[in-house]
Amino acid sequence: MPTFTVHQPPPKAEASADPERFVFVRDGFYFWAFVLAPLWLFVHRLWLAFIGYLVVTIALGAVLVLTGAPPSVRYVAAFLIALLAGFEAASLWRWTLARRKWKTLGFVVGEDAEMAERRFYAEWTRHNVEPAVAPSAAPSAPVYSAPLWRGAPAPSDVIGLFPEPGGRSGSPR
Repeated sequence: MPTFTVHQPPPKAEASADPERFVFVRDGFYFWAFVLAPLWLFVHRLWLAFIGYLVVTIALGAVLVLTGAPPSVRYVAAFLIALLAGFEAASLWRWTLARRKWKTLGFVVGEDAEMAERRFYAEWTRHNVEPAVAPSAAPSAPVYSAPLWRGAPAPSDVIGLFPEPGGRSGSPR
């Protein structure tokens, strides 16, 4: 099942962030970013990524033309850039949201965007989490739990792919 990241817009001065403005970004390959990368970047308002895509595409095309590369090499290069755009579209979208100070609320798994939204909002309302972050609150450092310490492994513990404790790691008999 696809995974989605949930992003909350920065709070405005007059009100808290509206849950209807949350953005769900799906992990995975974006077909339309692969087929029509400049248009996809433009529609999603990824301006820096759009400019970067144009610069890289034009520069690579100019280098290939100036070096006298055959048309097949130019087509393969264009295909690889389009493939990269399709695979990295979600990362570019998340990067742009982070640069615009959007807060990542978490991950949710769903068959499609609608199911992911249902699951997220059901859990969100169950925990009664407030969507707004106080504007004066400084970003806090992530809290990590201490690793669980079990002590030294017992001689009977099996580690790896050995068939039994104390067994040989050589070829099967």
